[in-house]
Amino acid sequence: MLATRSLPPIILLVALAGCSSEPQRAPAIGEAFAGPATLVLRQDLHPRSPAAATVKHGERLEVLQRRRRFFKVRTAQNVEAWTDARQLLATSEMARLRRAAERAAQLPSQGRATVYDALNMHTEPNRQSPSFEQIPERGSVDVVAQRLAPRAPYNSPILDLGSAEPPPPRKKAQKKQDDRLPPLPIPAPPGPPPNWMELSKSPEGERKIASPSVPAEDWSLVRTRDGKAGWVLTRALTMAIPDEVAQYAEGHRITSYFSLGEVRDGELTKHTWLWTTLSKTQQPYQFDSFRIFIWSIRRHRYETAYIERNLEGYSPVLVQPAVPGFSLILKSKDGSLAKRTYAFAGQRVRLVNKQPWRLPSGEDDSRVDQVAAPPAAPQPGWLTRLKQKWGQ
Repeated sequence: MLATRSLPPIILLVALAGCSSEPQRAPAIGEAFAGPATLVLRQDLHPRSPAAATVKHGERLEVLQRRRRFFKVRTAQNVEAWTDARQLLATSEMARLRRAAERAAQLPSQGRATVYDALNMHTEPNRQSPSFEQIPERGSVDVVAQRLAPRAPYNSPILDLGSAEPPPPRKKAQKKQDDRLPPLPIPAPPGPPPNWMELSKSPEGERKIASPSVPAEDWSLVRTRDGKAGWVLTRALTMAIPDEVAQYAEGHRITSYFSLGEVRDGELTKHTWLWTTLSKTQQPYQFDSFRIFIWSIRRHRYETAYIERNLEGYSPVLVQPAVPGFSLILKSKDGSLAKRTYAFAGQRVRLVNKQPWRLPSGEDDSRVDQVAAPPAAPQPGWLTRLKQKWGQ
């Protein structure tokens, strides 16, 4: 004790620092973000191992080690634990998810939808992609876009981070010297029968082997009230249009609906509805028919004022209350796309404008909004052209 007091203060501090028992932190090989709304990190690779920490969606994690499809990560509280790679988001995925939320906030709603069971929202239109939010039972969301996506395994970009540890080399078993005689050679297989050509013929002629088709699923990009956007299975959504109108769907899927105005019937207030429907699922387009329902004051029920079938339409459908009217993106018989604008007055619908349109190409994140590039300037109406000729 006396010897310790006689040491200078600087030497004592150096000695105490050298006696520190804290382990050295492992260097990080990259970064990742928590994908699910709540991610439980485990102490070991086994999914039933004790929980080490719990992080929320979007929290940054340092990647320390990789074993096959499992990653050892470190939290902001310096807790090191293991998790599945499918529960993590790469930096590019997190940036793309934020961009998708920003774009979805600017997209027009195609109608509100209700879920009857809790539904997970995914970062990509894939069942195996990370689920970062859950729509509660009987919750409602805005549908802003739709897409047909192949049902394929999900490959997370996080798997490209780091390198998996190679398995330990296996010791090659030494072959024992066999002093016995070598085995006899295998005899040649018998040849085909003489009439193998006649036996291989089919009475139906040559059959064409059809290439296996990749199964696909319908997905919808939805937006919650607090601004979060993600992909859900379309079949789990039910458009929240009144039942007195939805009963006329005839088994078709309602893909969008809008109110074109109101009408008073005594003490009741009824809307004039525009909807788009799809007769067959798993189509590259969003609707094949649109219809307008008006409320009949004389019969006190909804009736069809206008309908068009056998179409190929794409979202978004836009409603212009000031005109009033609406616009649809439809494919013509020659295969070109055009944005058609309709005016609705009373019970009459007429086409007032038609201009070329194009959809974005590719399957990247720029296509989630399904908004086409700025179209060409519309041609002047007949009255404007008449004034121009009169002036000339």
